[in-house]
Amino acid sequence: MYSNITQPHRIVIVGGGAGGLELATRLGNSLGKRKVAEIILIDASLTHIWKPLLHEVASGTLNSSEDELNYFAHANKNYFKFYLGKMKNIDRQKKTVLLEELLSEDSQTLAPSRIISFDTLVVAIGSTSNDFGTEGAKDQCIFLDSRSQADRFQKEFLNLYLKAQANVLLEDDYKKRGNNLDIAIVGAGATGVELAAELKHATDQFSKYGLNSIRPQDISITLIEASNRVLPILSEKISNSVERELKKMGVHVLTNCRVKKIDHKYIHFDDGHKIHARLKVWAAGIKAPEFLKNIADLETNHINQLVVRSTLQTTYDDNIFALGDCACYVPDGAKKAIPPRAQVANQQAIFLEMALKSHIMKKELPKFSFKDKGSLVSLSKFNSVGDVLGGVKVEGNIARLMYVSLYRLHQIVLHGVFKTSILILKKLLSRSSSPNLKMHH
Repeated sequence: MYSNITQPHRIVIVGGGAGGLELATRLGNSLGKRKVAEIILIDASLTHIWKPLLHEVASGTLNSSEDELNYFAHANKNYFKFYLGKMKNIDRQKKTVLLEELLSEDSQTLAPSRIISFDTLVVAIGSTSNDFGTEGAKDQCIFLDSRSQADRFQKEFLNLYLKAQANVLLEDDYKKRGNNLDIAIVGAGATGVELAAELKHATDQFSKYGLNSIRPQDISITLIEASNRVLPILSEKISNSVERELKKMGVHVLTNCRVKKIDHKYIHFDDGHKIHARLKVWAAGIKAPEFLKNIADLETNHINQLVVRSTLQTTYDDNIFALGDCACYVPDGAKKAIPPRAQVANQQAIFLEMALKSHIMKKELPKFSFKDKGSLVSLSKFNSVGDVLGGVKVEGNIARLMYVSLYRLHQIVLHGVFKTSILILKKLLSRSSSPNLKMHH
């Protein structure tokens, strides 16, 4: 089939998120294993964690070190190469990617600046939160775009409890405000909603472990949304159901509230009112990373996403593809682009495994078609809700099982059925001996 290829075709994938890592794994085990193509994955982190789990990492209900995957080890087992680095630019004429120097937290060089050549490039660098230029958002809020940011929130959340337990917090401030700890989450999409629920669950666990200087009822969690309902991209039926559940568990839900600015103590709204918040999370809106804007003169949209055709090739270069949150694809006849969701990245990775094989052989490429399998939202231990199969509402244990299965399917792609079964068994066994909440940094 590939007998006319004189040397391995080099496919470089930039970004080891769900889509990029699944694609590298699939291509490594199909093309890389037979040396038909050389597969290279580039990412700025040493390890991968499934992004929809970050709200659990932030609350401490998931120990990220148990669910992370090392890129080097995974690449070695799946017939592709991993390069540690962060893309800075693309040279389309020379067909190279420029990686910037990667520094550690103490400014030591982890990886030098390098130039990596490619025959085919796939950009899969995901997205970051979009603060829409809101005053104070960058300085005062924690974003949940990466494992390190989620770990930072968990650390600050735990520290507030530890300080309260040791009576270190300002006594006069606590007396004035009834000993409350205020947490505000800006953005009531899936991340904001799921984080609010996990934090409520975490407050119950803190109390059980003896950190009861702050009682669960003293925690004030406020979820803020600019539109008229939570989960605005989902059906109104699901949205209303989730809002009722959030209020039942004690989360304050503010809709039709547009944030004007954020300072050290308060979140200020357009209508003039404000709320106090010790911890502030920004989870509203997404955009592709800034450096991607007009990179290599490729077409990008207003949120820096690479505009792609139905083949997922960029509009100006047939040898550069994009998938996941950093790609903007508007299907023929549609008014809007496909939304940035995990199932989109998964389907695009499956599609590109097939499409890139045709691309190598210089055959006509198939066209990507997204099949919406519905949406599921986890409300921690309290509930799970969603709609599947074109609008059938599911909730409770069935919805929870379906939600968990999404992650298990991701693991099966990466590890296979047998190893995933072992990982599940290991997790079940560790529950009896491990705390339900991470109590260390």
